[in-house]
Amino acid sequence: MIRAAEEPRFLSLPEALDRLLSPYALEEFAPLTGDGVLVVDLPVEDRQAPSPARVEAAAEALAELACPTVALAPADPSPAAAALMPAFDVVLPGDAAGLEPILARIRARPRAALALVQLLRHNAKLGIHEGLIAESLVYSTLQAGPEFTEWLETRSPGAPETTDEPAVRIERVDTTLFLTLNRPARHNAFGVALRDGLVEGLQLAVSDEEIEKVVLAGAGQSFSSGGDLDEFGTFPDPATAHTVRSIRNPGRLLARLANRCQARVHGACIGAGAELPAFVSRVSAAPGAFFQLPELAMGLVPGAGGTVSLPRRIGRQRTAWLALGGERIDAETALAWGLIDRIEPDANFVRPR
Repeated sequence: MIRAAEEPRFLSLPEALDRLLSPYALEEFAPLTGDGVLVVDLPVEDRQAPSPARVEAAAEALAELACPTVALAPADPSPAAAALMPAFDVVLPGDAAGLEPILARIRARPRAALALVQLLRHNAKLGIHEGLIAESLVYSTLQAGPEFTEWLETRSPGAPETTDEPAVRIERVDTTLFLTLNRPARHNAFGVALRDGLVEGLQLAVSDEEIEKVVLAGAGQSFSSGGDLDEFGTFPDPATAHTVRSIRNPGRLLARLANRCQARVHGACIGAGAELPAFVSRVSAAPGAFFQLPELAMGLVPGAGGTVSLPRRIGRQRTAWLALGGERIDAETALAWGLIDRIEPDANFVRPR
């Protein structure tokens, strides 16, 4: 296991190639038996250039390695380094800026970190439906694991919800269907009622071809603060939870409606609040919006479709960086990366009642 006081050694490219091509590589880097992470300091030039076959074999080994892999890449990497970079889970600047938060979270949740990068590698080869099934299976597995259990033990029960308001407002105006997340006091935390209300609205849109446009927004100060933490751990068992996600998955419906749907986000877009809008073809954000994937700290992976939707917008490596590091990005960064499509100054995305 990675212990808090331990620091991984940065490997040079020749050292990394030697270790990656060893028959013992899986155990040497795995969290239960070895380092738990691979960090490689890529060179500007190759003093003794490895053969293309050796680089290709190392890329294949990186895809199978049982730990997160991080490349520290200079602005002008060597040919061998450039060829190998796409195989890493995360690529950071050569000065290692931003590395410590990633290593800290890997140390704290090594099993979830491993599951995350394996899932992202796996889903890069799959369609949306298959990727969502894989994500749900991994999420369910981690719900039964020690890291999620440890996080749950730190939680205190929250206050029950008392409002009679619908969790999602469903309003049709001519050929446009407005779906508004409607738990503003809880920053639209994504709980069962909100999920079910959103699925109901999206099913309506799928079934009615006269609905030409669907507009997804959130009431109050935030689009969504992510999963409702007060409901975490209340599932009957992981297998049943997976079965429910297989049936009631708003991400799958949003993907079907992608060309007819637009999302208008503001404030906190955390967890599901970042994952679900990424399915649709047009995402507008207010200037103060920010985006974050916090699930790893709970011993989980993104569970609202983020390992499917985000890589299609920003790539596998940036998605891994968001999830492993847990850092927030602002609307300007989200726009530059392609997570959103435009920033609308002074936007008021919530329809008046």
